[in-house]
Amino acid sequence: MTPQAPTPAYRRLSVEERRIQLLDAALTLFAHRPPEEVSLDDVAEQAGVSRPLVYRYFPGGKQQLYEAALRSAADELRLCFDEPREGPLLARLSHALDRYLTFVDQHDTGFSALLRGGSVVETSQTSGIVDGVRRAAADHIMRHLDVTEPGPRLRMTVRMWITAVEAASLIWLDEDKQPPVDELRDWLVEQFLAVLTVTARRDPQTATLVEALAADL
Repeated sequence: MTPQAPTPAYRRLSVEERRIQLLDAALTLFAHRPPEEVSLDDVAEQAGVSRPLVYRYFPGGKQQLYEAALRSAADELRLCFDEPREGPLLARLSHALDRYLTFVDQHDTGFSALLRGGSVVETSQTSGIVDGVRRAAADHIMRHLDVTEPGPRLRMTVRMWITAVEAASLIWLDEDKQPPVDELRDWLVEQFLAVLTVTARRDPQTATLVEALAADL
């Protein structure tokens, strides 16, 4: 008789590994379905575990799991703008937007549900997590601009642009991901320079930045 291949040894996951497994399963589901349509049974099935096991790690139920998954997604979004401070600023911004739009593309339904709000699982806690991503993106951009003390007009301009990026991403999803993502990225970079240029007419700090950016073009 031909000897049978040995059965792979079962390895019990550590607490952290199991938690990551459950969060990955939840993020996969939230990426393609609105949060209110995802149940703990769905998460258990996606992860290949029992519902009681999901409750053991997330005793607060679906709300706790959703907030944990949202924090995980938020951490990934924050990293999108964590670009090395090397090379021309607009090129760095393009690289950051490439990562951001890739995330949007891969998490389309969940991204829409997250930013549009109105979900039955939305709370002040989840809204705070989302706002934290926006503030982190603004902080990263200020560091790339080498601005440690931005004035109110510059701060408002950068935050307005981040809001515009979010809105454009949602519209892009509604429009069946048209125009092509590379064109959308370049368009958003051009808009960033455009809004800075408008603000520069009223704000000397921003005018200095626009002159520096023009030298990089």
